[in-house]
Amino acid sequence: MTQRLVIAVDGPAAAGKGTLARSLAEALGLPYLDTGLLYRATGRRMLDAGHDPATAPAEEFAAGVGMEDLRRTDLRVPEVDRAASLVAAQPAVRRVLVDVQRRFAGAHGAVLDGRDIGTVIFPDAQVKLYITASARTRAERRWEQMAADPDAPDRAARIAQVEREIAARDAADSARATAPLRPADDAVHIETDHLDAAAVLAEALRIVALKTR
Repeated sequence: MTQRLVIAVDGPAAAGKGTLARSLAEALGLPYLDTGLLYRATGRRMLDAGHDPATAPAEEFAAGVGMEDLRRTDLRVPEVDRAASLVAAQPAVRRVLVDVQRRFAGAHGAVLDGRDIGTVIFPDAQVKLYITASARTRAERRWEQMAADPDAPDRAARIAQVEREIAARDAADSARATAPLRPADDAVHIETDHLDAAAVLAEALRIVALKTR
């Protein structure tokens, strides 16, 4: 294992890339960064300050994001999903946060998950993974993350709503001019609809071993 191994784990929201990236980092003894939280924290800070991420510049909010922001428990809710997508489309915000991500992995390597790690942040990463799942599967996972009562009577309707929100965010992220959501040409795809976390990790470790031998 080289000192500066960088593993890029990309893919849409709730596909399982965060779970995988954390497990990979632990298994390989590498630092881990959920880069999406940087954009979520930026959007959350804007919302808390009463600003609309659709119309207000977010650069100063991105520059102020610290580790305490990333530990907040209110970053994975629908209004922050939307805000994160909007601030991520602002080139000035991306410039600030790209530097943060590169510095994080620059010295000792890292596992980073996001939407443009393998295409923009670390296009020369030794290992690039693109994690996918259907919008329905991702909606069910997101509901399980958010729901206080998994057996709530409006579960089906709420999951359908989350599925629509996920599809809308996928479309926005894929269509944006700056760093759109797309797999790197040399990324290895892992589809997680019918795989549990252990199986996804085993496949990823197999790929890492092949790419780094």
